[in-house]
Amino acid sequence: MLMGTVALAGCGSGSGGSGEKKSGRLKLGFIYATTTQNPFQEMAYGAKAAAAADGNVTLNASAPTGVNGPVQVQLFRSAIRSSPDGIALQSLAPDLFVRPLNQGADNDIPTVAVDAAAPPGTKTKLFVGNSNTEVGRALGEEFIKNVPAGTKGEVVIGNDIPGLHLLEQRIEGLIAVIKKERPTLTIKGPFDAKSEPTDNFNAWNAIVRNHPKAIAFLGVGAQDGVSLPLIKKQTGRKFLAGSCDLDPAALKAVKDGSLFALSSPEHWLKGYIAIQMLIQSKRDGKKLPEGWWNPGTLVVNGGNVEEVMKRQANEQSRNAYFKALADKQLDDPDKYLKPLDQAN
Repeated sequence: MLMGTVALAGCGSGSGGSGEKKSGRLKLGFIYATTTQNPFQEMAYGAKAAAAADGNVTLNASAPTGVNGPVQVQLFRSAIRSSPDGIALQSLAPDLFVRPLNQGADNDIPTVAVDAAAPPGTKTKLFVGNSNTEVGRALGEEFIKNVPAGTKGEVVIGNDIPGLHLLEQRIEGLIAVIKKERPTLTIKGPFDAKSEPTDNFNAWNAIVRNHPKAIAFLGVGAQDGVSLPLIKKQTGRKFLAGSCDLDPAALKAVKDGSLFALSSPEHWLKGYIAIQMLIQSKRDGKKLPEGWWNPGTLVVNGGNVEEVMKRQANEQSRNAYFKALADKQLDDPDKYLKPLDQAN
């Protein structure tokens, strides 16, 4: 299994750390799930931007080329050796990381969980991630704007990674809105929609074929917003489609009306904030705070899609848009940091 690795040298107690100030070069790691999907690429962009903004950080950003938990564990263990000043972890299989995270803590390496909370039994007590219930509710609220009250029919829901808690939270939020606001609709699923691009397209193709009268197909992962518009185009079927995340193809589908909306967890912010908090803890000689940092949710629809596409054009445009927003959040931690047990 090949790995994608970026080594970036910037220009110019619960989570570990000795509490000593460090003004020289920092060696940090960002270990994420895969290089092949947009959400994880976005988080890596944010992580790299934080390292570059400091100006004296070497960031080892590594991921498998395709979701592979055991390979990611190997990358994390390698980062324990190469990134002694702190590691941020984003994983789709967090339960595999109990021992690796504790190994990092035993080596006095600060760790931050990104996107998915650290599993029970670890000493990683800082989590930078969304309210995924809110992400799902936001998609549901956009959906009902397109469905008149009293409408009957099937609404089919897909889940890219069954068993992954954060996607299940999105589904819970989505279904809650639909059941409350459009009780005459019949919800089917969630069905396994797979996460890798080809698998996702094939899975959705089968799901759409098996539900010929459905009025809507809704996904909660990134690839759903790519696959569903392609299926609409290829089959000529007319149905509502919506999803989460900001894959470039999905943004184009919102612009042309193939998707009614995307609910964005604003992944860039998570990568930036996690790495910046590691940097700041080392520069200030303070341990990482404990708790859940929620950077927020953005709904992308026909009204703002062109603006979002401009900011997503490249890494420079992302940096120009997000950095001030991230720094504003970091300047007001009490507003964004809540107890870990409130994460939803």
